[in-house]
Amino acid sequence: MDIVSPQNARVKVWAQLLDRRGRDKQRKFLIEGIHLVEEAVKAQAEVLTIIYSLDKGKPAELYERTVGYIEWVGVSQAVLEKCSDTQSPQGIIAIVQMNISPADQILEMAHDLVVVVDGVQDPGNLGTIIRSADAVGASGVLLGHGTVDVYNPKTIRSTMGSLFHLPIISADLLDVLPAARAAGIQLVTTSLQATHSCYETDLSKPTWFILGNEAKGVSAEVAAEADMKVIIPMQGQAESLNVAMAATVLLFEASRQRAAFTKL
Repeated sequence: MDIVSPQNARVKVWAQLLDRRGRDKQRKFLIEGIHLVEEAVKAQAEVLTIIYSLDKGKPAELYERTVGYIEWVGVSQAVLEKCSDTQSPQGIIAIVQMNISPADQILEMAHDLVVVVDGVQDPGNLGTIIRSADAVGASGVLLGHGTVDVYNPKTIRSTMGSLFHLPIISADLLDVLPAARAAGIQLVTTSLQATHSCYETDLSKPTWFILGNEAKGVSAEVAAEADMKVIIPMQGQAESLNVAMAATVLLFEASRQRAAFTKL
């Protein structure tokens, strides 16, 4: 049944998903745009409802792939605007069920290369970190307390669909990191005072990179769990890198070392 009024009861429930409190209460989140919706469907995420613009119509190929097991609801432009955090809604939004993995799953699965995020606050930074982790085939991303909500619409857009490609787990880092070390994983963080470069550190063995808040860095308690601190050397005059850029450099260096190791 089509919905044209933004005052409709279902629309009000959907709009609550723009807020973290609403997402946590319903255990659902919104994704917007044909690319993200296609990625969610392709990854077999639990897509519950697809809301599409009555003016633009259903995307034919996506509809044919999902008809019969995903609900489709045509809506007016006013409804789209109420359920979107962008100025120009893209004409298609999906309601997706959260898939929350238990914290200990990160240790049970293949955990060769993991990014640990401690208090990153910018949605764009978190989204880029997830996208970079996906790009190198990392085993997962571990989010500590105080990190921005991974289901924030801005975070989701920044992942460009990588949100659906690898496990993302929230946990108490002070519980998980000691267990990871006991399992033989090296815990690596960055420091401008470090004496070892990331390029001269063996990252071919099971490694978790710990990255921290944009302004404060990794918290003292979490940093104390690290086995080693490395520096990303820079030849220019920049003092440091953005946390997402630093994560990308570390991940691709680990990927490079692993590729070189497999050729031996």
